[in-house]
Amino acid sequence: MTAVEIIEEIKRLPRDEQSRVIEFARLVGENRQLSPEELGRLAKQMVEAKEPVEADRLQEEIVRGFYGGKPHA
Repeated sequence: MTAVEIIEEIKRLPRDEQSRVIEFARLVGENRQLSPEELGRLAKQMVEAKEPVEADRLQEEIVRGFYGGKPHA
């Protein structure tokens, strides 16, 4: 089964089941380490950010993505 097929199946689920899938995906995403390419893209976005708040948010995402899970600082 491909990602596209899975997404189409999720779209057909009742709202409450979609919510469970979304929560699961969010939790999985929070706890995984990012690849070097993903970290590099985030670092580039952080350097180019115009707003300090956005740069701070990206920095937190980089730290989380490097270690996986919650920031360790």
